[in-house]
Amino acid sequence: RPRPSLPAAVVGAGLGGSAVAYFLQQHFGPQVQLDVYEPAGVGGRLATVTVNKQQYESRGASIHALSLHMQDFVKILGLKHRREVAGKSAIFSGEHFVLEETDWYLLNLFRLWWHYGISFLRLQMWVEEVMEKFMRIYKYQAHGYAFSSLEELLRSLGGDAFVNMTQRSVAESLLEVGVTQRFVDDVIAAVLRSSYGQSVLVPAFAGAMSLAGAQGSTWAVEGGNKLVCSGLLKLTKANVIPARVTGVSLHSSEGRALYQVHYEGSDGQGSAFYDMVIVTTPLHPSRSNFTFENFEPPIADFPGAFQPSVTSVVHGYLNSSYFGFPDPKLFPFASILTTDTPDLFFNAMDNICPVNISAAFRRKQPQEAAVWRVLSQQPLDKQQLKTLFRSYYSVQVTEWQAYPRYDAAKSLPPIVLHENLFYLSGAEWVASSMEMIAVAAKNVALLAYNRWHQDLEKIDQKDLMHKVKTEL
Repeated sequence: RPRPSLPAAVVGAGLGGSAVAYFLQQHFGPQVQLDVYEPAGVGGRLATVTVNKQQYESRGASIHALSLHMQDFVKILGLKHRREVAGKSAIFSGEHFVLEETDWYLLNLFRLWWHYGISFLRLQMWVEEVMEKFMRIYKYQAHGYAFSSLEELLRSLGGDAFVNMTQRSVAESLLEVGVTQRFVDDVIAAVLRSSYGQSVLVPAFAGAMSLAGAQGSTWAVEGGNKLVCSGLLKLTKANVIPARVTGVSLHSSEGRALYQVHYEGSDGQGSAFYDMVIVTTPLHPSRSNFTFENFEPPIADFPGAFQPSVTSVVHGYLNSSYFGFPDPKLFPFASILTTDTPDLFFNAMDNICPVNISAAFRRKQPQEAAVWRVLSQQPLDKQQLKTLFRSYYSVQVTEWQAYPRYDAAKSLPPIVLHENLFYLSGAEWVASSMEMIAVAAKNVALLAYNRWHQDLEKIDQKDLMHKVKTEL
């Protein structure tokens, strides 16, 4: 069989790996032959756990309404949006609820205004301005433009202000636009604890993305969000190799870089040669012991650490007395966020629905045994579980290095590691969400395509808004 004109390796089969495989094939067409390396299951952090023969999302649970790439994937793959089951939220301080949602929209607005003045309006305007500029990326990508660094990508969307937003905290940015300290401590802290497991010191850009998800409408995929990953890989007919990549070494062939990917599988060690490699798993020392050989200059270490996170999926009876409701029948909330209080041992908890929701499905009443997902920084001990639950049938614990430790980042990781060797996961240091990963995957695929065909006019162009308008 003649050698395919472009053998390419993708390291990792989470959302980043499956999306970049799809976009590479979309741009390169049949000339690209894809090997995707994945030692664990396809889907990465988009995973489910089984309770009573029903599957529940353990992580990566909701997708923002403005996530256009994710919307596209669902449409292309013939998947469906999961039916929404309404439920109210509240913010808990460890002693009492500082904010409670009601069934009435106007009453919710009145309560926000009564407690915090116009802080929530100022927050909304700030988030909307960031999101409006971020949405430009879809136009640029539709026209085939790509960026060789995260800084260039951010600069093209919102100028130096967007780059600066990765270096200063969300608290500082919000106080500057007139949001009160009390609103930051109560509401912003609770949202960031539930999404990133971190404080209001996370950078403003990552914070804005998280807050957009909290105040906009969200959705999920019927059957589980991980179906997007398996669906995209099936669609691209990628060859999934169940092995862990341990490193990449550089060789050259006919004046062009050739990459040898070294891996370990159940059959032992092996290696294969590729013209192009895209790494979609974190390269930080705390997460991998990946090696790069024969590169000159050497590929530098990746600074920064990851935030440990624990998801406990508990099937049991909520101890509503702990939250100030002695009668469980009267407990009205499906999700509880928490403020940054030293004594609080969990970040958030919610009464979750299965990934397959029938028309007859109803959310469990507060006095019934329900499935709760509890997010914390440390595994919950027996005493902590007894505090939250009167009794329980099962607890399934997933510990993972969830998100970058944002306050530890001094600079953003590179995208281009060598001629045709790219790093996708660095985008998480800008913000971590499914759509951010999908945007980064499209950018890497376009960047690889434009560099391969020497189309430098499509890389790191200035004044793109003007260019795109004139192209139209």
